[in-house]
Amino acid sequence: MPELNRVNGGTSTPILGRKVLRPRQQVEDALRKAVLDGQLRTGDRLPAETELARQFSVSRPTIREALSALESQGLIRKVPGAGGGSFVQAVDHTALGQVVQESMHNLLRLGSISFDEVAIVRQYLEVPAATLAATNRTDEDLEELQELLAEQKRRTVDDPMVAELDAQFHISIARMSGNRILAALVYALHRESEPVSYLDLSPEVGRDTFAQHRHIVAAIAEQDPGAAEAAITEHLTYLRGRIRKHISNQDAATV
Repeated sequence: MPELNRVNGGTSTPILGRKVLRPRQQVEDALRKAVLDGQLRTGDRLPAETELARQFSVSRPTIREALSALESQGLIRKVPGAGGGSFVQAVDHTALGQVVQESMHNLLRLGSISFDEVAIVRQYLEVPAATLAATNRTDEDLEELQELLAEQKRRTVDDPMVAELDAQFHISIARMSGNRILAALVYALHRESEPVSYLDLSPEVGRDTFAQHRHIVAAIAEQDPGAAEAAITEHLTYLRGRIRKHISNQDAATV
């Protein structure tokens, strides 16, 4: 039964109008629904643009616009070359982290947000991640952290792997929290801000950060959330202070 609308005099008239979507929006909505409903599954290749244009009775540019929108939302990925095409992306917490990271990257490059804003939010998220990791970690998780510590100890501060090992350390702790959304957000924030890249990595800073990592692992090993919170807070506060100092020195040098 159509919805009724009261007008002057109490007369009821049916509301027949509905928002008319542009062809691109209709195509985008239909394809999104197919992915979210499971009609298209992870890894499936979508029909070619010409076939989609035929099925939807729209132009190929309209199809391209719809596919680009879906790609920006992390629902599909485009693979160029022979055998390529548009494929359904995994819609999970890892995909969420990648989409958030891409958006963060664009905002940082445009100057819409600052590194310090990202660092503060990362701290707000990494603290509860560490406390949850202390509660939920498994023996395998602890072994992974200890292996990362051992690898960090073997590297000198000028080793190109230092930044990657640091990212693995923080992202692994977030994953051990057991909260996949939290892990995805920490992944995005840490990967994009890459705090080690903003540090003046002197041997002193290398020793300090390694010692702080060791304290974090010790707290998680003891399954002590309070100690984990204190250790990760000390570490992240130290990093922010050193990064601010390094950026200030760089700014002064360019004046």
